[in-house]
Amino acid sequence: MLDAAMRRQILDAIAPIPVCRTLDFRIDDLAEGTCRMTVPFAPSLVGMFGFVHGGILMTIADSVACFAIMTHTGPDQPMVTTDMNIRFLAACRSPVTAVAQVLKIGRTLCPVEVDLLDERGQRVAVSQVTYMLLEKPPSVVK
Repeated sequence: MLDAAMRRQILDAIAPIPVCRTLDFRIDDLAEGTCRMTVPFAPSLVGMFGFVHGGILMTIADSVACFAIMTHTGPDQPMVTTDMNIRFLAACRSPVTAVAQVLKIGRTLCPVEVDLLDERGQRVAVSQVTYMLLEKPPSVVK
């Protein structure tokens, strides 16, 4: 079970992330091993045919997977995406709800499954994202 202090730490860590503010991520639920969030629909998120761009859906899936892992590790654990795949199932022109479920917290690798849903609850994409837990934050190349 996720206690209130851990929930607050995770939400406080997420709030200043630029992509979270840009896409207006709204965390609906955090529980041990899961995260559910909604991204409101905005014209700035669409591709050339007027639907939410696939790259935006991938960004949402990647982010919600990380947040779900944080429910196990806490927000200070350095981690990076090692790989992800996504299968687009339907076009979306509505808010997107992303539901992430951690499949395993390994010694270093953490696979997560993500469902992306439109406002009717129809799956528009499914994704698997794997993160690697790091001993320390990666150095930044300048």
